[in-house]
Amino acid sequence: MTGLKKYFLILLLPLLGFVAVHKFYVSVTNISYSEKDRALQITSRIFIDDLEDLLLERYEIHARLATELEFESAEEYIEKYLKQKITFQINGKERSFHFLAKKYDNDVMICYLEIPDVDLENTESIEIRNELLTDVYDDQQNVVHFKINGKKKSFVLIKENNKGMLNL
Repeated sequence: MTGLKKYFLILLLPLLGFVAVHKFYVSVTNISYSEKDRALQITSRIFIDDLEDLLLERYEIHARLATELEFESAEEYIEKYLKQKITFQINGKERSFHFLAKKYDNDVMICYLEIPDVDLENTESIEIRNELLTDVYDDQQNVVHFKINGKKKSFVLIKENNKGMLNL
């Protein structure tokens, strides 16, 4: 019986290599313009478990996001991190965003951001630098979708190429 077990083990081991799951690290950011509010409105979707890993590694916080035991100041740390890792330039000038809120949708956290007082008529370019989670995951991809003034443009930003620009 021992020989038979070894035979099955030898046959089974190569097949197990195909079963291993490769984790995919991605965030998705959508940027649009609200004529009513004269503001860029931004949503960023980030996997909760990836963000929890980041908060633990960077700030030594067990955030327990999307649970009743969520760390009391988690939102403050998330806002601080987003402001360090996402920046915008409008016509070549740095513009900061307001962190409006966050909500959870299954295993994703959606962050709502806004850049107020944007004069779209006099806007020639909007640039984003998005380095979300690239300090934790080397293969992190940050997908950015611009949909402004009838123009659509999408980027896949990575650690080595972290900027995208929409020319209007």
